Amino acid sequence: MGHVVISEFMDAPAIDWLRARHDVTYDAELVEDSERLRQVCAKADGLIVRNRTKVDRALIEAASGLRVIGRLGVGLDNIDTDFAAERGVEVCPATGGNVVSVAEYVVTAILVLRRAAWMGSAEVLAGHWPRQAMIGYECGGACLGLVGYGAIAQAVAERARALGMTIIAYDPFLPADHPAWQSAERRETLETLLSTADAVSLHVPLTDSTRGLFNSERLSAMKQGAVLINTARGQIVDEAALAQALQTGSIGGAAMDVFANEPLALGNVLAGAPNLIATPHIAGVTVESNKRISWITVRNVARHLEA
Repeated sequence: MGHVVISEFMDAPAIDWLRARHDVTYDAELVEDSERLRQVCAKADGLIVRNRTKVDRALIEAASGLRVIGRLGVGLDNIDTDFAAERGVEVCPATGGNVVSVAEYVVTAILVLRRAAWMGSAEVLAGHWPRQAMIGYECGGACLGLVGYGAIAQAVAERARALGMTIIAYDPFLPADHPAWQSAERRETLETLLSTADAVSLHVPLTDSTRGLFNSERLSAMKQGAVLINTARGQIVDEAALAQALQTGSIGGAAMDVFANEPLALGNVLAGAPNLIATPHIAGVTVESNKRISWITVRNVARHLEA
């Protein structure tokens, strides 16, 4: 029997299943106290986290007996995977668990931002009748540009096609002969995608090459009135540049589920920006996806501890 520490929220039945097999410390507040987390992990064999827990070198060193890290999601930028590998610690993302939830979030955001009407309730209820300002645009016949064309982006494409959208994508790491390109028009450069797409959705990991990828230059390269959706990582978009693009109207709107620093501090540069949907990193979290991700993760962790 191993000892597993869980530092962020997850589905209760999955925790109970793991408790029946191993000793479990579940405290969703551990993510707020890195020192206490290191102390709790000192005798841990397994660790389960979401994106807010920083599994850095110090934490891995403190957990000297750690054998496996279960990630409740797929992004690994909060985990020092190189040092984990050096110490022989297996890192297990919950691959595929949140594909549907993120894809539905992206399509919903496109619909809301392009139609323009859905954020006008307060004005209408205050006695105004801004019909002309809320006419908006249809998705049918519009072009969706996907930056990165992995599993989630492909699921977005499937749903957007049902709305009658044309799909283009840029992914320099996906071979040109990959079967996935049968469902999207491949763009050789990011700039050719940005100049054409009416909506742009980001689906790339946070790396040295993607950090700050959407700066003022790239935002300016977007088609006039296009909308931007970011469910990837906050650091991919320059928030000050995005705020400026929204204020000037050079882009038509944005949905941001991720930010450079989470949770946001008061006075964030995006506060007050028009046509902005801001959500607290929940694109991949629905009741259904939380169950899927939790079960994938506990089974991954148990498999490694019981091998």
